[in-house]
Amino acid sequence: MKYNLSEVTEVIKNRRTIFPEQFSGRKVHKEIIELLLDNARWAPTHKMTQPWKFSVFTGAGLEKLSAFQGETYERITPAEKFNEAKLFKLKERPLKASAIIALCVNRTLDKSIPEVEEVAAVACAVQNMYLTATAYGLAAYWGSGGLTYTDEMKSFLGLKPEDSCLGFMYLGYPAIDWPKGQRRPIEYFTDWVE
Repeated sequence: MKYNLSEVTEVIKNRRTIFPEQFSGRKVHKEIIELLLDNARWAPTHKMTQPWKFSVFTGAGLEKLSAFQGETYERITPAEKFNEAKLFKLKERPLKASAIIALCVNRTLDKSIPEVEEVAAVACAVQNMYLTATAYGLAAYWGSGGLTYTDEMKSFLGLKPEDSCLGFMYLGYPAIDWPKGQRRPIEYFTDWVE
């Protein structure tokens, strides 16, 4: 066997979503974030388009993201839909992370590749980041709520009209015990055709 399969399997099975409210405040070093990004780029990608684009927010960048989200939510939300708790979350959540990575699709000019395949490639890149974070014992959360899919967010991130934001990966160290997980057995979702 080329790699230790039991260790690879354990990393996969121990990957967890840990919410920013469960982060400790301990800072993640830039070198670790760079390794997450480096591992992300090895995800499968049709015709090697490598459609991922990442924006990393740290330090004052987290405050910029927080301010943008709060100000934009207040500006674009109709009074009847305005929610004070949502505003608070949009402003406070970024400040709980050590780093946040915007997870974006940089759409290829080759339109023979369906958009769904470009989105899938970025999702695979995110999984590579998640697994690397797990191996480091980092808390990670892929959030896609709030302003993620708005034109305002596209503009803030410097995306082209055909590009898209798939969400944000919040990174930190856990302030909680590592969560346990469970999944249904393969029999529940697998058909064998022989």
